[in-house]
Amino acid sequence: MNAVDLLQRQVCETIDAHRAEIVGIGEAIMDAPELGFKERQTADRVKEVFRRTGLSFDDGLALTGVKAVLQGEKPGPTVALMGELDALLVPDHPRACPETGAAHACGHNAQIAGLLGAAIGLTQSGVAKDLAGRVIFLAVPAEEYVEIDYRIGLVKRGETSFLTGKQELIKLGLFDDVDMAIMIHSTSPDVHDGSAGLSPSSNGFVAKNICFLGKASHAGAYPERGINALNAAQLALSAINAQRETFRDEDCVRVHPIITKGGDLVNVVPSEVRMETYVRAKTPEALLDAAMKVDRALRGAAMALGCRVEIETVPGNLPLRNDPRLAELFRNNVRVLFGDQEYRDYPHGGGSTDAGDLSQLMPVLHPMMTGAQGSHHQIDWQIADHNAGYVLPAKSLAMMAIELARDVLSRFVPGMTKDEYLERQLAVFRTETFDGGAVESRRESK
Repeated sequence: MNAVDLLQRQVCETIDAHRAEIVGIGEAIMDAPELGFKERQTADRVKEVFRRTGLSFDDGLALTGVKAVLQGEKPGPTVALMGELDALLVPDHPRACPETGAAHACGHNAQIAGLLGAAIGLTQSGVAKDLAGRVIFLAVPAEEYVEIDYRIGLVKRGETSFLTGKQELIKLGLFDDVDMAIMIHSTSPDVHDGSAGLSPSSNGFVAKNICFLGKASHAGAYPERGINALNAAQLALSAINAQRETFRDEDCVRVHPIITKGGDLVNVVPSEVRMETYVRAKTPEALLDAAMKVDRALRGAAMALGCRVEIETVPGNLPLRNDPRLAELFRNNVRVLFGDQEYRDYPHGGGSTDAGDLSQLMPVLHPMMTGAQGSHHQIDWQIADHNAGYVLPAKSLAMMAIELARDVLSRFVPGMTKDEYLERQLAVFRTETFDGGAVESRRESK
């Protein structure tokens, strides 16, 4: 057994000794879910653990984020171990907050428990003197892309510049001194085979708020005097569906709009109808192409009904690129923790995460480990196996932090610089108003 193996065993034994505390953290957060940029109670739990382990910290980062640093006594890279603070909206979940509808139906409570478990293991085991480099423990706000209007309000008031936590932390410079970043996402046997695994990549997306504006009129007496915004929205949905065969299979395009307001009264022609949609794709180029086609469908529907459409586009996440050298390190740890047959290579993922933004700038690892049951974002989701869901992720994070004295940076080629990233994402913010009735009026006047 070499020196690294001995340090990893020492840390894992320390984590085992604190198993009840780590599980308690995960379960307490599960029962107190908070939505993004509002995770004050969860952040307080993080800070309390940092205090008990002797870690000084900075808080209020991107409103609610918390960062602590463990300095090794040997030179080496800086690795950020990350966990996400926020829940999402699943009001029918049995452990949802009755006031807000927030629920931890994606396992972020397990991420924070794993992050804090790793912090406990690395600090209380006494291995810091043998660490090469620094370990940053970073509790990140607002990964789930919910409450878009609220977050746009934060941007307009200057409280944030972006709608997710890692994007905002990049902008604020919190990753400027970080060489690589690692986090572990929970999954369940209902979703993925094996005890742990990794997709090489996942989709990026942009988000759109859409408002069709028509003309109200009595729906029974004078429907001909109205302009039906709901019909325009329905036509837009059909036009978007008609584009699907133009998306290449290998680009993994996903467009999934919803109508959030369909009118005001049943006896009034709907004059204002609101929609939201994500436009997702595997590459930035495919994402731009799909978004252009969606905008074209929205304009076409407005022209057909003679109404106006307002299209507000805001930046979502960039595609995720899992670093292959970090992935190999994770595979080796899975074999130690679960056994030789429990690792799986997963296909490209259709979902999105703001870890994708970070992966364009530095080596990032975002694997899956089981422990949950049910489906992500559904009412049946919970951490069913506390050891696999809370304790083993803590061990895996700590083990990788110990082993990252070796260089994984030499072959990494960033997708863009930080300045290029900020310029690209800030340019996505735009609002377009297209008046389909005015187009027809101009034609008639010629």
